Amino acid sequence: MRAAIEAFDAGADVALLSKIHPVRSHSGAAEGGINAALGNASEDDPEKHAFDTVKGSDYLGDQDAIQVLCDEAPDDVYQLEHWGAVFSRTEDGRIAQRPFGAAGEPRTAYAADITGHVLVHVLYEQVMKRDIPTYEEYFAWQLVIDDDRCQGVIAWDLLNGGLKTIGAKTVILATGGAGRLYTGTTNAYACTGDGMTMALRAGVPLKDMEMMQFHPTTLAPTGILITEGTRGEGAYLLNSEGDRFLKRYAPNAMELASRDVISRAEQTE
Repeated sequence: MRAAIEAFDAGADVALLSKIHPVRSHSGAAEGGINAALGNASEDDPEKHAFDTVKGSDYLGDQDAIQVLCDEAPDDVYQLEHWGAVFSRTEDGRIAQRPFGAAGEPRTAYAADITGHVLVHVLYEQVMKRDIPTYEEYFAWQLVIDDDRCQGVIAWDLLNGGLKTIGAKTVILATGGAGRLYTGTTNAYACTGDGMTMALRAGVPLKDMEMMQFHPTTLAPTGILITEGTRGEGAYLLNSEGDRFLKRYAPNAMELASRDVISRAEQTE
């Protein structure tokens, strides 16, 4: 939705396709928050944010892309606020920020424990405000390739049945991940990697497919997420012997180490 809004505001003729109602996307399940170097809880800046992100990726991340992300994050968070996102507040009225994994500063802006729910509704409000045509319950499954260019998509109308072809000069795939590949997952049933499959079938090379994130705190075996916000607020992890085991794996960060570090530590234990 954010891409559709940006393209519309730049003067493009935009349409939005979604196999579910936009506010029911899995983004709505995100509880913890969104990172931006606002500096409301400590002295923070985009350079620190970028350093933490690069380090948290084991130096495998695209550092140019990371720098752009971290530089633009504060303005984007304030834009969401101006559109109506009700972030939690400090006593003096600024956007509250709390510690999160792999962050050297408390930079996670949040809306209680429903951050994703708040943000998808705000974005959908902006889509409706702009009267962007939205095709709900359209399952896009193939890109239309002609003359070596993407010319649109073929989609299945889930509500009424039948295939629909929708032409477009440009197609943005923003379909989320493929977490439902796994039996145990916190991901919604909609997270089936449709966009990646469409691109692959069209001959587009896929990058970094091994980079699947494993979240260290879930309610086994249900797949229910225990938000990282609990650790940001002071919760800690114990093994079967009641030992706070992360002191052996991340003695400085402890429960605020990056998710991959904690997940590997749990597996080792």
